[in-house]
Amino acid sequence: MTRFTSIDPATGDTVWEGPAATGEQVAAAVSAARTAFPDWADRPRQDRIDAVKRYQTALKARAPAMAEAISRETGKALWETTAELGSMAGKVDLSIKAYDERTGERTAETPFGTATLRHRPHGVAAVLGPFNFPGHLPNGHIVPALLAGDTVVFKPSEETPHTGQLMAECLAEADLPTGVFNLIQGARDTGAALLDQPIDALMFTGSGAAGAHFRRKFAEDPHVILALELGGNNPLVVWDAADAEAVAGIVVQSAFITTGQRCSCARRLIVPEGPQGDAIIEAVAALVDRLVFAPWNSPSEPYGGPLISPKAAEAALSALQQRIAAGARVIRASGPVDNLPGAFVKPAIIEVTGVTVPDEEMFAPFLSVTRAASFDAAIAEANATRYGLSAGLVSDNPANWDHFIRRIRAGVVNFNRPTTGAAGNMPFGGLGASGNHRPSAYYAADYCAYPVASFEAGAVRNIEGEIKGLRG
Repeated sequence: MTRFTSIDPATGDTVWEGPAATGEQVAAAVSAARTAFPDWADRPRQDRIDAVKRYQTALKARAPAMAEAISRETGKALWETTAELGSMAGKVDLSIKAYDERTGERTAETPFGTATLRHRPHGVAAVLGPFNFPGHLPNGHIVPALLAGDTVVFKPSEETPHTGQLMAECLAEADLPTGVFNLIQGARDTGAALLDQPIDALMFTGSGAAGAHFRRKFAEDPHVILALELGGNNPLVVWDAADAEAVAGIVVQSAFITTGQRCSCARRLIVPEGPQGDAIIEAVAALVDRLVFAPWNSPSEPYGGPLISPKAAEAALSALQQRIAAGARVIRASGPVDNLPGAFVKPAIIEVTGVTVPDEEMFAPFLSVTRAASFDAAIAEANATRYGLSAGLVSDNPANWDHFIRRIRAGVVNFNRPTTGAAGNMPFGGLGASGNHRPSAYYAADYCAYPVASFEAGAVRNIEGEIKGLRG
């Protein structure tokens, strides 16, 4: 039996150690979910609401301890993981509302009886979680799925198994029937074993490359619904904005929050040529110099922490160096943070105007700057990506926004707010390499159940009069 560990990237301490699920255990989890599905789906909806409400109560009771646990496992600042636990508990009420609004049941009277719209669950849903928001993001799949009547097999990221275990403990406190929720631990091989089982849905948050693999894998299995929430090479355009310091705050919160480990972080800053662009870049660089990256339990509250692992830091720094070798100009250099473990990296700003760089997401606190000669050229540059998750415009001119929102190609588009701004009562997702047109958050209800339309008459009656072309 293979054992693995999760490590606090801020200290190097072991957070969790345990066995990876064997192929037989994965198959048993899916079988348990399959067995539990008919009863769970057929229960009165209020039963399922009551169950997720009990889960919500457990989350709230455990919130301080779970926030600290997530900080230990990811290195994220405690202020951020505390907010994550709040979002997890809040997801329950939002999901109940979303189900009623988007996938509930409604009936209309007709001359022959009624026309009724119902929604039915898919069956067994496989949920693969990410490491950056190891509670909030899988929770955003699991809660709507359970409400819809699906059963769940959940594999957390191998980087954050302890968070997955704590979520499973909260769900156990909710007293779900046996087999409705199943936890399996492990790395890529475990996830692959899960997807080789007879599942009905895959709900995934992670990289664009992994999403592309899943599309190919299930291309001939149309009965398996895919809900893919993927990454982005997200643009932030600044145009006709006079207050460079105010702009800098929006840019920093777009690019460097969560140490750049949000799929909606701005990776590309697009500014005007000339002095206006210079002023913006200088203000952003000056504010970046003030950001504190330190362990989550530092005496004073840090802005951000490390990347998820030294391996991730090494890969990010290598990608950054490739861009510099291709001709990018360094405005702020990255590298190790003094006297801190190898997962910590300094934020970087590089200018890539006129330089050909990969259209890939660097999942780190790295920002690439491009200068544009006109606003239309800036929008064209923003759209020059195969991704389409988030984008933003910072401008004093509302007319610019009217033009931008009609031309930009992304699923989350913000005006004078960070690209990372999102809410649970709105959809969240992208297009292109960033998703498959099944946004999550408030719209998760859409992919957790399918619609069934019915024409219904209360009794059998002769409809011969409706049949055209009969002989007399």
